[in-house]
Amino acid sequence: MRRILPSSFYNVMSLSGASLSGISLGLIVFLFVLEYFSETSKPYMGIITLIILPMFMTAGIVIMIWGMLREIRRRKVGITSEGHLPKIDFNIPRHRAAFAVFSFGAILFLGLSAFGSYKAYEFTDSDQFCGEMCHTVMSPEYTAYQFSPHAKVGCAQCHIGSGAEWFVKAKISGSYQVYSVLFNKYARPIETPIENLRPAQQTCEQCHWPKHFFSEKQRVLTYYLSDEQNTKWTLNLLVKIGGGNADEGPTSGIHWHMNIANEITYAPFDRERQIIPWVKVKHGDGKESVYRSTEVKIDDEVLNKIEKRRMDCIDCHNRPTHIYHHPAASVNQAMSVGWIDPSLPFIKNITVEALQHPYATRQSAFDSIRIAITDFYSTHNPDVLQNKKVPVEKAIREVQKIYSRNFFPEMKVSWEHYPDNIGHMYALGCFRCHDGKHVNEEGKVLSRDCNTCHTLLAQEFEKGDKRIALGGIEYIHPVDVGNEWKQKNCSECHSKND
Repeated sequence: MRRILPSSFYNVMSLSGASLSGISLGLIVFLFVLEYFSETSKPYMGIITLIILPMFMTAGIVIMIWGMLREIRRRKVGITSEGHLPKIDFNIPRHRAAFAVFSFGAILFLGLSAFGSYKAYEFTDSDQFCGEMCHTVMSPEYTAYQFSPHAKVGCAQCHIGSGAEWFVKAKISGSYQVYSVLFNKYARPIETPIENLRPAQQTCEQCHWPKHFFSEKQRVLTYYLSDEQNTKWTLNLLVKIGGGNADEGPTSGIHWHMNIANEITYAPFDRERQIIPWVKVKHGDGKESVYRSTEVKIDDEVLNKIEKRRMDCIDCHNRPTHIYHHPAASVNQAMSVGWIDPSLPFIKNITVEALQHPYATRQSAFDSIRIAITDFYSTHNPDVLQNKKVPVEKAIREVQKIYSRNFFPEMKVSWEHYPDNIGHMYALGCFRCHDGKHVNEEGKVLSRDCNTCHTLLAQEFEKGDKRIALGGIEYIHPVDVGNEWKQKNCSECHSKND
């Protein structure tokens, strides 16, 4: 029988390498076909089809070539594998049986390999793969993700999306991340914002269409003071969502920033994009207006060195999924729904202080939270422990739960390291630009007036009068601080205590 390949190829090592390469190539083709006929793109499928399987195929080729070179060297010294390959004669019953068993095993192996490759690719595309494979590193992000508004949206859909370009970028970035984890080179906490994150127009806006942001949205916010009675007070706001489509609603309001007819560019002075001394607004008619901060002054030479960024969704919605809540906000929420009993004296103050105290480990935090709450009542109000034992125990468990979702001492993660730009209570947020100190050449100021973004419909204090007006009322600070609240940013006080 005439052989197509060189005679040195016909040895056990080269044939084994060729088999490995052939099987890998077959699986690559199988997964490519699977991806082609799939209704949705699976970004992590490329890990197998473009990285793992090609590695096995390359290894098979290397083994095949090594076997050929080895065979050539053996022949030079008079040793050869020629003639030692199995001979199959179907006239011999034993050969027929062996061939049948081998063929069945090969088909079964290929089938199981294809099934295993498919399941492996499914797993690498799962949220569990993203969040649990590197448990210590990703535990904060994965935990926050599970309790976020986007908990049903796959990690890869936002972090990679469809298409080859961003898949390749994600793999390059991912390679360094794997190196960082293996050699303990990763930052604690993980630095944000992520500089190579895909633009929101290609991810967020696949579901959230800016042209259809319009009208207004009512929100009722419940707060508790840190006094003995945990005094309750509420705000009823009409948030001006705004819009981006003049044919369907007003284009003023918050989402005016995302109106596709407008283009806003800014120059952040820090990596976290919290200090913004320069903003340029390009209107739909082409007119441009540049606003400079009168507080953080910056000359043109320095400004030219700063990378400018066009504003998109995540400049405000910078924590759309991985959200770490301020202790006071979390306690307010728990008290408003009854998970923490508001009738417990000073419970707001105790729990917030217990959550804000630094702890070395999660277990020490759980133990210390229990001790802080029980010790306070045993010292200052023993009757509470005796008469309200169940509500106190329930409050302890709820505070521990709040801690477990928002604090991760192993990664040095808490709300403090990840400011949320929605609002302005616990971080600068809107006031990064709308601080009343950004002025253009015409003297126009980026206003910090409360009514720019929302109308205060009602304000009510517990056991007090309810102030209400459809046209809006003037805000009254729950604690008498004079006019300080009008002159300072909310976060200057509330970012530490509430």
